[in-house]
Amino acid sequence: MSTIAPPPTPQGLARALSWRRLRVAIGSAALLGFVTSPAFTEVATVEVMARTASVGLASLLAFGLFERRPARLPTWLARWVLQVIGVALVIPFAALAVTLVVTHRDTIPLWQNKDRLAGMAMLIVIGLLTAPWITVAALFRQRDFAARSQALAFDLERSELERQALDSRLRLLQAQVEPHFLFNTLANVRELVDSGSPQASQVLSHLIAYLRAAVPRLHEPATTLGQELQLVRAYLELMHMRMPDRLQFALQADE
Repeated sequence: MSTIAPPPTPQGLARALSWRRLRVAIGSAALLGFVTSPAFTEVATVEVMARTASVGLASLLAFGLFERRPARLPTWLARWVLQVIGVALVIPFAALAVTLVVTHRDTIPLWQNKDRLAGMAMLIVIGLLTAPWITVAALFRQRDFAARSQALAFDLERSELERQALDSRLRLLQAQVEPHFLFNTLANVRELVDSGSPQASQVLSHLIAYLRAAVPRLHEPATTLGQELQLVRAYLELMHMRMPDRLQFALQADE
């Protein structure tokens, strides 16, 4: 009997979203650094990409932090607004931290180095012009992904419930049919015995074979195709003995 795959768990969904966010944030920031690298005349392209990727990573951390913290917000403040504001606020600090890291060996202090300050200001401007929009786009994609995942979970749950209802109806039908079939077969065996027919022993043997195949399945939630074929064969052999002139059958199944 076929089984239905379980819906994705919240942990699995969160893990998939986290890896996707990380790839998108670092990739977008690095690509932005590559595009804007000509503006940094004295810095290598790879270093510019590393700086923008670092700012992008800091923005991603702020995005994830304000997604869960604080746990409760005032009714007038939407969480997505808090996330966009948090990303915008963290960019200047991230740009400052990146600039301090790359200038820690300079002989001139940062606040006196106009080129370094100009580069940091450009990094801040680039981040403020792009990061909030990327954040809004990520929020829309996250909402769409969560809605589709929830719809898929509902569909799977509905399919599972439909399968369970079908199994219940099938078991009810079997419970209604099997007693009638058993009583009719026993009555037929009695008539054959009373008339002294040599077929009585064969019909009884087929009935025993059917019961051996059917009884073990009474308390099992699932069955195999081989067991079903064995049950069908025993049932059809019984019916063939009861009405040989009206029933002919053949079973064919791949190994």
